[in-house]
Amino acid sequence: MLCDFHLHTEFSGDSETPVRDQAERAAALGMNEICITDHHDYDALEGGDTFLLDFASYFPALRQVREEYAGTIRIHTGVELGLQLHIRDYLMKLAPSLPVDFIIGSSHFIDGKDPYFPSFFHQQTEQEAYTRYFAATLDRVRSLDCFDVLGHLDYIVRYGPHQNREYSYSAYREYIDPILKALIEKGKGLECNTGGFKAGLGHPHPAEDILIRYRELGGEILTVGSDAHTPAYVGHEFRRLPQLLQACGFRYYTVFRQRKPVFVPL
Repeated sequence: MLCDFHLHTEFSGDSETPVRDQAERAAALGMNEICITDHHDYDALEGGDTFLLDFASYFPALRQVREEYAGTIRIHTGVELGLQLHIRDYLMKLAPSLPVDFIIGSSHFIDGKDPYFPSFFHQQTEQEAYTRYFAATLDRVRSLDCFDVLGHLDYIVRYGPHQNREYSYSAYREYIDPILKALIEKGKGLECNTGGFKAGLGHPHPAEDILIRYRELGGEILTVGSDAHTPAYVGHEFRRLPQLLQACGFRYYTVFRQRKPVFVPL
């Protein structure tokens, strides 16, 4: 099975799953490596310090579990960094100091608010909310170099009032194409996140037409992740991915070791 490079554990503010439980599930599915990528969203106004990662506890705990499972599954250490421009200096200083194999950069908070909460969509149309989200993500990708791969590019559609019913790549192409081009130009990758299937979208994040466009533009670095917060969703719908990604033009997907991409045949 493909290797899951987006997993959360008890060190994330939105999960209570022990690291070992995620590792056990991945090993049972036949994965030979995974990456734990717990949340660190610094200065996120809505939610306060809920998503601040306790690095002093996190790294030793993952190191211990990695040693325990050395003969069973390779466990990489990662982090999902919340991208925000007003903390650019903080992020740019932090990222090189982290002893990790992989950093996902994600847009979770827009003007201090998370689209996860329905209040994000108050006093604006769904189209206006989506536009704000993609515009902010574009600015962040252009300005920040503290990550390896952009996570769940169209994350916001999980939580929109109509989800992806009225959403399409073409409707937001003026933002999405520059995001993809900036990633490629900067040597960054894109994530195929199967959390979209869990949310009932019928598609991964980003949707297939965006994956196709990324490949057309020359994008090659593509990780896969379930965004699982419980063992039940580790590797969720990964059985679909080889055929789906090949149909989008990919022959390889990517894992990271010591923040260097390694290409694995699909």
